[in-house]
Amino acid sequence: MPLIASSPASDLPPAEAPLTVAAAMGLLSAPDAQDRRRAALALDGCAEAHLTLAERLLEETDPAVRAALLSGLSTTENPEVVDHLITILRGEDASQRSEVVGLLQNRGELVAARIKDLLVDDDPDLRIMAIDILRLLPHEDAPRWLREHLAEETHANVVGVAVDRLAEIGGAADLPVLRAVAQRFAADPYLSFTTDLVIKRIETHSSEGLG
Repeated sequence: MPLIASSPASDLPPAEAPLTVAAAMGLLSAPDAQDRRRAALALDGCAEAHLTLAERLLEETDPAVRAALLSGLSTTENPEVVDHLITILRGEDASQRSEVVGLLQNRGELVAARIKDLLVDDDPDLRIMAIDILRLLPHEDAPRWLREHLAEETHANVVGVAVDRLAEIGGAADLPVLRAVAQRFAADPYLSFTTDLVIKRIETHSSEGLG
């Protein structure tokens, strides 16, 4: 939605009149969720508002408003905004964390600067979310980072997610670490089965590619 100065001659009712940047930023904290959504939509595409949108996202609970805020942040190139989004990943709301994972998956270089810290975080749930981000992160080193992480990870749940993601983005270079995982977790029936399955899948694809 374009950001233009409101005109006294406008025949639009106040609730529908275009918002200036300043007015929209002020309206982000309005009591009414419809007003907050209207403000967020008005700021979509406004880079100077990205930090304000991210700060609002930390507090916003209304799903429609959150969707508008996330849309407004989808093109951000602001590292401070990414820091705010990572703060949400540490929260308790699973749906909000999923929203942020989806957004961060599309911010390749910005997230690349922080992904290694996320992968070694003390919280295994955060490490799982970092792996989910890597799955679709548009960065050429994503498969290597995932492979290197899997070689060191000890938490069975995190290992299981990493193995599953390598089934999607992995290749022949990942076979040694996958075989090592199969040995380390040989006593875990689920991990053993899943890892063997991924190994066979990659081996098959690799042989087909050579053929």
